[in-house]
Amino acid sequence: MEKGKKKNKKYLEIYDDVRQDIINGVYKAGTKLPSKRIMADEKGISIITVEHAYELLIEEGYIIPKEKSGYYVSFDKDKQYDAPIIANRIRNHLEIEIDAEAFSYNIYAKTVRRVLTEYGEEVMMKSPGSGTVILREAIANYLARSRHIQVSYDQIIIGSGAEYLYGLIVQSWGRDIVYGIENPSYEKIAQMYEAGGVRLERLDLGQDGIESKALWNSIAGVLHITPYRSYPSRITASAAKKREYLRWSVEKDAIIIEDDFESEFTPSRKPEETLFSLDENDRVIYVNTFTRTIGTSVRTAYMVIPRSMKPILRERIGFYSCPVPTLEQYVLAELIDNGDFERHINKVRRNNRKKK
Repeated sequence: MEKGKKKNKKYLEIYDDVRQDIINGVYKAGTKLPSKRIMADEKGISIITVEHAYELLIEEGYIIPKEKSGYYVSFDKDKQYDAPIIANRIRNHLEIEIDAEAFSYNIYAKTVRRVLTEYGEEVMMKSPGSGTVILREAIANYLARSRHIQVSYDQIIIGSGAEYLYGLIVQSWGRDIVYGIENPSYEKIAQMYEAGGVRLERLDLGQDGIESKALWNSIAGVLHITPYRSYPSRITASAAKKREYLRWSVEKDAIIIEDDFESEFTPSRKPEETLFSLDENDRVIYVNTFTRTIGTSVRTAYMVIPRSMKPILRERIGFYSCPVPTLEQYVLAELIDNGDFERHINKVRRNNRKKK
């Protein structure tokens, strides 16, 4: 069984190796990659394994295929540009309607009963302001093994939906700076920030994210983006665009809010890269919700902050009470810890991959 598992993951190893070589400049922008056959011979693996790895690199915008010619590097980490080369990737995402599928009521009900039996009256206690340690630890472990996000539980804040967390961000960074959002974007995002009394700057989307000219001319101090399938455009940021966002945040001394709604259900063979996992300068706040992955009745979201931002948030929003009941937090923690949450996600992803 272990051998089978290792074999199935081999394409991810090839993906990681080639991706790192591209980022490090071993394969420079515009250069041709070894053919699938040559790569397979060098690594002692099958051609189909290399093909799966190359497919992932194409999906994320690291390489492009050229008919009857091969695969060429499209990623340039230092260049500022809008990349028409990934139009095919965007079209693929447009054509696939991501199906969330309902989480099993029987599993959810069984988990509620188990939590009530195990914790008893403890579930009626008031939650700590940032959320229960049990849920925050479960989320931290899940992010580490599934999204390459390495954080401790005390970097996670629980809230009753993403909109609540956006409000905390406004409370933390204030109303004297401009907040940039994608244009078009999910209208509730704009409504929430405007209700918070901030000035908005709408930045036009290009083929793989906010257009470079709009981005670099922006005066925003906080930039709210949805790198995966931004609604309603369904545009997904390429690998190069994600790094352009990060360079922009450093040069402009700005903060990025990464809204990761829906990305767990990608039809890709691996989870999408998050800006938070790529960020080396503590510029990204990661926000996600269980509304899409479990159901709209679960009004629970979470925010992951860089360690350097903790003092700011403790000072400015540390007095807030967590609005999510302790029972709901314990149930979510149990679903994550016992594997039911990830089994559900993997099932949906397999079904979406069949559609693709």
